[in-house]
Amino acid sequence: MNVPVIIAIAIGVAFSAVGFGIGYVFRKSTAEKEILSAEFKAKEIIAEASKSAESVKKEKILEAKEEALQIRKEIDKETKDRRVEIQKLERRNLQKEELLDKKSANLESKEDKLNHKIKLVENKQTEIEELYGKQVSELERISGLTVDEAKAQLLADVEKEVKHDSVVLIKDIESKAKEEANKKAKDILAYAIQKCAADYVAESTVSLVNLPNDEMKGRIIGREGRNIRALETLTGVDLIIDDTPEAVILSSFDPIRREIARLALEKLIIDGRIHPARIEEMVEKSRKEVDQIIKTEGENATFDVGIHNLHPELIKLLGRLRFRTSYGQNVLKHAIEVAHLAGLMASELGADVKVAKRAGLLHDIGKAVDHDLEGTHIELGMQILRKYRESKTVIHAMSTHHGDYEPESIEAILVTAADALSAARPGARRETLDTYIKRLEALESIANGYEGVEKSFAIQAGREVRVVVLPEKVDDDSMFLLAREISKKIEADLDYPGQIKVHIIRESRVTDYAK
Repeated sequence: MNVPVIIAIAIGVAFSAVGFGIGYVFRKSTAEKEILSAEFKAKEIIAEASKSAESVKKEKILEAKEEALQIRKEIDKETKDRRVEIQKLERRNLQKEELLDKKSANLESKEDKLNHKIKLVENKQTEIEELYGKQVSELERISGLTVDEAKAQLLADVEKEVKHDSVVLIKDIESKAKEEANKKAKDILAYAIQKCAADYVAESTVSLVNLPNDEMKGRIIGREGRNIRALETLTGVDLIIDDTPEAVILSSFDPIRREIARLALEKLIIDGRIHPARIEEMVEKSRKEVDQIIKTEGENATFDVGIHNLHPELIKLLGRLRFRTSYGQNVLKHAIEVAHLAGLMASELGADVKVAKRAGLLHDIGKAVDHDLEGTHIELGMQILRKYRESKTVIHAMSTHHGDYEPESIEAILVTAADALSAARPGARRETLDTYIKRLEALESIANGYEGVEKSFAIQAGREVRVVVLPEKVDDDSMFLLAREISKKIEADLDYPGQIKVHIIRESRVTDYAK
C-alpha cells in the first residue's frame, strides 16, 4: 500500500473520531437539559398534586364533620323523643297501679261483705230447713200421708189434669188447623177440578164389529172354521159369533190385540176377500196402524199436557196406555188428568209446576209393561224412568203415589193427591164386588180391634166408618185419641182412593120408671 493512501485513511479516521466526540458532547449536553426540564416539570406536578390532595382532604374532613354533626343531632332528637315517651308510659303505669290498688282495696272490702252475707244466708238456710222439716212432719200428721204418698197422689192429679188440658188443646188446635186447611184444600181442589173437566167412559174388555149382513158371519167363519181360527191365532183374540144380528164380538183382556183384530176385521169386511192369506196381510197392516196410533197418542198426550223433551220410547209407552184400563178407567186419560191436576195445584201452592206435571203424566208408565214383566207398576215405572234418564225428583214424585215410599217433596204429595182425585171422581172407576166387600170388612175389622169398641159400621161405599164405643170404658177425652189411632191404622194398613171419615159415637142412657 502506498503512503498517500495510508495518510488519507488516517486522516479520515481522525476526523471520524473528532466528529464522534463532538456529537457525544452535544448529545450529552442536550440530554442533561431535557432531564433538568423533566425534573422541574415533575416537581411542579407533585406540588400541584399535593395542593389538590390537601384541598380534597380538607373538603372531605369538613363533609365528614357536618355529617357526624347531623347524625348526632338526629340521635339527640330521637333520644329526646324516646325519653318523653318513656316518661308518659311511666306516668300511665303509675296511674294504673294506683287504680289497681284502689280496686284491690274495694274487692277486699266487697269480699268481706260477701262472706258476711254468705254466713247470714247459711244461717237462714239452716233455719228454713228446720222449719221445712217441722212443716212436713206437721202436714204428715194432719193428712195421715207420707211425703211419697202425697207426691204420688199429687202427680196423679196433675197428670189427669194435664191429660185433659192437652186433649182439649190438641182438639182446639187441630180443629182450627183442619178448618183452615180444609178450606184452602177445597178451594184448590175445586179450582183444579173446574180447570180440568174430563169426561169418563167406562172401558170394557170386548169390542163390537158391525156386519153389513148376517151372511158375512159365514164368510168370517170360513170352510170348516179356517178363517176364524186364522184370525184368532194371528191376533190372540176370541171372536164370538152368536145370535146377535149383524155383529161380531171381539173379546180379549189385551186392548192392543183387540184393536188390531177390530181393524183387521173391518178391513176384511170392506175388502170382501176373506181367506187365511188375506187375513194375515190385513192383520200385519192393522198392527202397523196400531203402532202408529200408539205413537200419535203418546205425542198428543205430551202436547196436551205441555211436557217436552221426553225420550221417544217413553212417548211410545205413554201411547200404549191408551189401550190400557184400570178398574174400567182409561189409563192414558187418567195420566193426562193427573198431570193437569198436579200442575194446577202446584201453581196454586208455588211448587215446581213442570216437575208436578211430568211426574203426573208418567206416574202410571209401569202399567204399559206390567203384563209382560214381573213386578208392580211402581217398580217397573221407576226402572223405566231410570233407564231413560229422567230426573230423580220426577222419579221420586211418581214412586210415592200409592204410599210405597214416603214423599219428600211437595210435588210428590201433589201427584198422590191428583191420582186419588182422578180415581175417586164419580164414574171414573168401577170396583169389583169382591174388592169392595173386602175393603168394607177390613175397615170394620180395624175399628173392632180396639178396646172399648162395641161395634162398627162401614157406610157410604167405604168413605165413612162409624164406631160405637162402650161409655163405661171410653170417656169423652179418650174418644178423640181413639179416633186418631183408628185413622192412623187405616192409613197404614189399607189402600183406598180419597179419604175415609172415622166417626166415634158414645152414648149413655139412663132409664127409670115412675110408679
